[in-house]
Amino acid sequence: MSPIVKRRGEAFTLPSKYLLFILTILCTGMIIITFNTNLFTGPLNSFAGIFVVPFQKGITTVGTYLRNTTDKLSSITQLLDENEKLKNQIDELTIANTTLEQEKYELIELRNMYQLDDPYEKYEKIGARIIAKDAGNWYHSFVIDKGSDDGLAIDMNVIANGALVGRIIDVGPDWAKVQSIIADNASVSGMVLSSSDNLIVSGDLELYRQGLIRFSKLVDDVDKVSIGDKIVTSNISDKYLPGILVGYISTIDDDSNNLTKSGTMTPAVDFEHLNIVLVLLELKKNVTN
Repeated sequence: MSPIVKRRGEAFTLPSKYLLFILTILCTGMIIITFNTNLFTGPLNSFAGIFVVPFQKGITTVGTYLRNTTDKLSSITQLLDENEKLKNQIDELTIANTTLEQEKYELIELRNMYQLDDPYEKYEKIGARIIAKDAGNWYHSFVIDKGSDDGLAIDMNVIANGALVGRIIDVGPDWAKVQSIIADNASVSGMVLSSSDNLIVSGDLELYRQGLIRFSKLVDDVDKVSIGDKIVTSNISDKYLPGILVGYISTIDDDSNNLTKSGTMTPAVDFEHLNIVLVLLELKKNVTN
């Protein structure tokens, strides 16, 4: 067997089987020394104390921080969800409370309307809510939520707060349109309650900006009529039931013919703030005097 000769220029290489044998011997020796002596105990403990233990503490601190942060984020998310639910509940309660207040207001208003003195008590009536109106600040024409299915018909009289609002001019199964006495083309045959003198009440939207409408054709030869007198619907009206309060005289002027008088009157109904009305379920032509 010839010896291994290293040629010039060749790198020295150790066969793998020899390298494995040497490493096995070294590992075995280290194991024997470690179990039988404390040669490496001190240095290993020092290494662990200097590097490993602080590293472990750092990992533990970071892990604790991350866990606490995760718990906080989870709690915040849960609180936000609960807060959103509470907001929704508050919104629902607010809507429900508003609805209850509105219903309470309407109930009180209806009760007040139904507590009417003669001559209204003899008429059958039904309450209705206003659901739409024409453009403008005043209820010169509006729609209510009752119709022919509820017994309503054209020309039925509409009142509010014990006074005349107007009459029905159109009707459907579950709605009806009302023209009020302040509309430009509205006309009511009225009577001065204190003197029984007849007159004509005419709507005037432009004049109602001052809270007034007109009356005309008042025959008052002996000057019995004065400012503040009540005007009611007359017995000779072809559309309106008799004796319904219309308003109060505000001004009186002599006409140029020196036979009649005209002027302005204040309606008894506030046509800017209507919400609930009563419909008298009886037509003038069906009334027997």
